[in-house]
Amino acid sequence: MINVAAVGDVHFGLDSVGTLRPELSHLAEVASVLLLAGDLTRIGTREEARTLANELEGLPVPAVAVLGNHDHHSDEGDAVRAELETVGVRVLEGERTQLPVAGGTLGVAGTKGFGGGFAGASGTEFGEPEMKAFIAHTRRLAERLHDDLVALDTDVRVALLHYSPVNDTLVGERLEIFPFLGSYLLAEAIDAAGADLVVHGHAHGGTEKGVTPGGIHVRNVAQPVIRASYRTYCLDPACPTALTRC
Repeated sequence: MINVAAVGDVHFGLDSVGTLRPELSHLAEVASVLLLAGDLTRIGTREEARTLANELEGLPVPAVAVLGNHDHHSDEGDAVRAELETVGVRVLEGERTQLPVAGGTLGVAGTKGFGGGFAGASGTEFGEPEMKAFIAHTRRLAERLHDDLVALDTDVRVALLHYSPVNDTLVGERLEIFPFLGSYLLAEAIDAAGADLVVHGHAHGGTEKGVTPGGIHVRNVAQPVIRASYRTYCLDPACPTALTRC
């Protein structure tokens, strides 16, 4: 079994010192890696990212992250990434990483993702340049996610996102905002490439469990949803459809 811990939407601010670290001190006892599903800061400043980096420094397991919309708000996304990578957090955007872990090898393909909506209620690349750009951005990220998943040669493959690939995990949110919480294009890319698990955040009022049309497990690990410092999932390389909460 390969155990992964995951959380998103911690929204770390300058006043958050000491709120996360104590909960992570025993992480190695339950998981081999920590996945951070975006919205790691409140407004995406370097100072907030440095505060979080200090909290994550010296973790007992590797940490892999994607950024979220909050992390880009101050137009300092590169600085946020740099601060996290200074303490060894691997930040992905249209990238992949492979890790040797207890139980085998773990591959993570990561992207923030973007919005656009879901089957029957989605935007298209039609009309004004702004609308075309909106959906084209999601499509490009989805295509890169597909390519990164295909390229992973590991026992277990995880897609790490901020935006949701399915509407299952958005249940509880207002229907009107679904198009701004994710896109079916992400699910299409994941199903075409294959994966063992998808984790995302962003939907604070959503639901933890979902599944892609192709049957891949999706988990919304936004902290307001899981109501914990992280959730741990157990993946069995011998049975990709099996997923249990550790």
